[in-house]
Amino acid sequence: MKIAVDPNIPFIDTPLRSIHGAEITHDLTPAGVRDADAVITRTRTRCDAGLLSESRCSFVGTATIGTDHIDIPWCENHGIRVANAPGCNAPAVAQWVLEAVKRTGGFEGRTLGVIGAGHVGSILIRWARGLGMRVLVNDPPLQDASPDLYDYSTLDEIAREADIITVHTPLTKSGAHPTYHLIGDEFVSSLRRRPLVVNAARGPVTDPRALLRGLREGLISDVAIDCWEGEPRLDPDLLAAARFATPHIAGYSREGKVRATQMVLDAFADHFGLTERLLADAPMPKPVPETITEADLDYDIEADTRRLKASPDTFEAQRNHYALRPEP
Repeated sequence: MKIAVDPNIPFIDTPLRSIHGAEITHDLTPAGVRDADAVITRTRTRCDAGLLSESRCSFVGTATIGTDHIDIPWCENHGIRVANAPGCNAPAVAQWVLEAVKRTGGFEGRTLGVIGAGHVGSILIRWARGLGMRVLVNDPPLQDASPDLYDYSTLDEIAREADIITVHTPLTKSGAHPTYHLIGDEFVSSLRRRPLVVNAARGPVTDPRALLRGLREGLISDVAIDCWEGEPRLDPDLLAAARFATPHIAGYSREGKVRATQMVLDAFADHFGLTERLLADAPMPKPVPETITEADLDYDIEADTRRLKASPDTFEAQRNHYALRPEP
């Protein structure tokens, strides 16, 4: 068995090499995966016909929540199983958001608008309420499926009442509730409380030009950006204006990486019918706490911001060699 693996996925080489007869390669080019049985990657490798059309690969695993980089219909039509790691880094992203909130006015008496109440949003809602915040929740698909789960708010209500607005949606351009440029000119024009606007979801969910206009016209007080439209090429004006700016590392906790690797290993073992479980080369993290205290938040988001602003051209290197932080 030959397995092509992104070299920046931690805790995975040792369990894969424990498979009898396994050959590991870190060459994720069409030539490198041509005789690979499986490809395990992150968001920077586009998994589509261009990579896989000449390959015998039957399994693509991504150690990430998102699958935007995988042509899932093409893979399914060619008998390739696709597996991702939903929720793996949700606590770390919630930590990142709350650090930004803490450093721009704290928690008590403030209203947080959460757009998207999935893996990240649900943890953020719970933790923010435990820290004394009023939380408004917007998630139309979830509201349709589970109308009693939250007391849902409209985007108009969030625009009127929230002191902080954070998005945690997938990136979609079609369907009943598209999210591409969801935070755009129309939404920004409706803001009433000069909120901090946060994007640690997908870059194109926020429109950079609308954010800059909101800052310039005083409709937005600050922005905190971890996910950038067009990354690793960054909008220099938005980078300069952002209160917090990091290189897509909001979810980069040690615990999140262990969860992601383990979820991919489990799917890999299931696909290939392995009789023994493959265990990530690190201890599994403890369960996510129901609540946290302000003292649990000690991540230095300022240091990561200084690094990126000082050297935006090293975005990918900063991301690939990030020192994984602990979760609360």
